[in-house]
Amino acid sequence: MAARKTIAISNQKGGVGKTTTCTNLGAALGQLGVKTLIIDMDPQANTSSGLRYSDADNTIYDVLLGDVSVREAIRVTEEEGVWLIPSNKDLVGGEVEFRDIEKWQFLLRDALEEVDGFDYILIDTPPSLGTLTIMSLVAADSVIVPVQCEYYALEGLTQLIKTIMLVRNSYNPDLKIEGLLLTMFDRRLNLSKQIEEEVRRHFGRKVFNTVIYRSIRIAEAPSFGLSIVKYAPDSLGAMNYLGLAKEIAYEESFR
Repeated sequence: MAARKTIAISNQKGGVGKTTTCTNLGAALGQLGVKTLIIDMDPQANTSSGLRYSDADNTIYDVLLGDVSVREAIRVTEEEGVWLIPSNKDLVGGEVEFRDIEKWQFLLRDALEEVDGFDYILIDTPPSLGTLTIMSLVAADSVIVPVQCEYYALEGLTQLIKTIMLVRNSYNPDLKIEGLLLTMFDRRLNLSKQIEEEVRRHFGRKVFNTVIYRSIRIAEAPSFGLSIVKYAPDSLGAMNYLGLAKEIAYEESFR
């Protein structure tokens, strides 16, 4: 297994399974014995609430402002091997507020220099290509792009890839695309199969072998403050995310 890696999970389209992937991939990595820190960079704070930290104090917002240290903001979760730096609604102002700080692009990257003891850091980004997402990409080694298996699946991907290239050229030359992840796959629909074929034709080996199937159990889990691997460990959704975790942590398959 590689040394510590920071992965941003990003797509400016909402509803593609970005937060779901961040939470469940983190929990699945934890199940594999991989110590994982999740950072919630989304003002909606759904990752935080899904891990039972609603409206928390000492959040990533406070860390980025320099009011608390990153160590003070790290919380233990009920998921095995998973820790969290939560978000809350205060981060809404960060999209504008942080831009008044010199070299704001590097705020998160610099904060993470104090972090050690984790194998992976996962960053949940907002459904936009604004300040918070750029900061996350600057801090990351690579990006996972969730792609919903629906008609407009490829819409916006061109702009996201342009933003990744911009960040690579300007601030983070080592930034890579970890992979595209097909989500909400419905095996009953020909459309899902067609979207999978199209994405794989366009992006080839950059698409994870693992596909996340549409699942009621995955949708239910956050209301209990649990990941799918803890809420329904024998479910297809849990098996999907464990498969993804293995594909990433053990560098299997598409690499």
